[in-house]
Amino acid sequence: MSTAAPQSLPKQSAPAAPETPTRPLRYWRRRARVGLSITLAGFLIFLVGARPGLFGIDRSPVIGFVQIAVFLVGLAVICIGGYLSLRSLWMEHPLSISADVGQRMVATGYVIAVFAGMADIFGMGSHPLPGVPYFGPWQARGVELGMAIIAIGFLLMLPGRVKK
Repeated sequence: MSTAAPQSLPKQSAPAAPETPTRPLRYWRRRARVGLSITLAGFLIFLVGARPGLFGIDRSPVIGFVQIAVFLVGLAVICIGGYLSLRSLWMEHPLSISADVGQRMVATGYVIAVFAGMADIFGMGSHPLPGVPYFGPWQARGVELGMAIIAIGFLLMLPGRVKK
């Protein structure tokens, strides 16, 4: 009696799966999502400082030191999240010169916004210490100028055509 092994049927190959993104592509997508989440969190922090009445926590008719500090922290978080998101669009490619200039413009715009917003605290504003710091129209224009420079920097960081 022979004990022949049962013949196995030949395996059929599975249909080819659609191309899945490579590992680095998933990494850059995840980094973009994290950057956008950080930007959104920064925007909420910014709103708490700039418009606390939206959240029911407005206690003063003027914008004081704490509110200025909170919206500047929110602006910093927005800048960090925006940098991460826009940097992820470049993937592993090196940044162009304009994108590098854009990074520096974002940082410069933030410094301008901080010094304009905290002018009274630094002794350069129209209401120097020991008086009550007040966010006046000149400070608002300085912060707006800083934000405009940040926005231009972000636009410069957008990739044009990325060569593969």
